[in-house]
Amino acid sequence: MSKEFAIGSKVRLVALPPYVKTAEPMPMLRPSDVIHIGEEGIVIDRRPGGYWGIRFTRGAFLLDSQYIESTDSPPESHLE
Repeated sequence: MSKEFAIGSKVRLVALPPYVKTAEPMPMLRPSDVIHIGEEGIVIDRRPGGYWGIRFTRGAFLLDSQYIESTDSPPESHLE
């Protein structure tokens, strides 16, 4: 099951896909070295197929929810 994120929320990259797709009207595949693990971005939209548009420093990219985690809420271990 894919995770859900609110538009405008901050997310962190936790894993790199082999390639990333730009979130432009005419998307392009880019090597994954344009973004780095731990880099934070902002959710700009939800796309079909379970992809999220994320704005990072070096551009906006489409990522599956398995590669990102929310930074807006504390980790579950700190809820006790």
